Amino acid sequence: MAANQAGRTRRRLSTQERREQLLSVGARLFSESPYDDVWIEQVAEIAGVSRGLLYHYFPTKREFFAAVVERESERMLRMTAAVPGVPVREQLGPGLEAFLEYVQAHAHGYRAFHRADAAGDQAVRRVYQRALGAQERQILAALAADPEFGPAFQERPEVGLAVRGWLAFTTSVCLEWLRGAELDRAQVRELCARALLGVLTP
Repeated sequence: MAANQAGRTRRRLSTQERREQLLSVGARLFSESPYDDVWIEQVAEIAGVSRGLLYHYFPTKREFFAAVVERESERMLRMTAAVPGVPVREQLGPGLEAFLEYVQAHAHGYRAFHRADAAGDQAVRRVYQRALGAQERQILAALAADPEFGPAFQERPEVGLAVRGWLAFTTSVCLEWLRGAELDRAQVRELCARALLGVLTP
């Protein structure tokens, strides 16, 4: 009897583990439905926790969604971080491969992240825009440090706009790919790589 009870005992999650569980549930719900259609009570029910516990971690829906967006932003920044001293052309293929692997493995989070731009809540949209800005700055810093592309930056003020446009292009491609576009990962990687090199090459 005691053994059976022990077998049914659930392991108590740590604070960080519980937070990650809630964010994962939120990422799935926000990826499937618009911001206004997701109820915070749904998250608590799916996660198997009380609403009071959920509100302990995230006092408002806005803060909860912002945390989902920020978590995905941090993941993407880690995936796309440049390796110092390695030319951009050499890093581009492997970097995109790692990024696309992330997109596949965390499809709910990726879709939820990009749904933030359509949220009616301006505070949520600002979180999203800051995250996109961080991605843009990371790419520009890698290009500026590259011997091939760096010197042209002073003469080509349109580079920043081109990188911003490439991020929008890559987002659109990845979202269509997740919807079932008839391209494999290698084809998507090559498409995105050619697009970036195309806008950077005079």
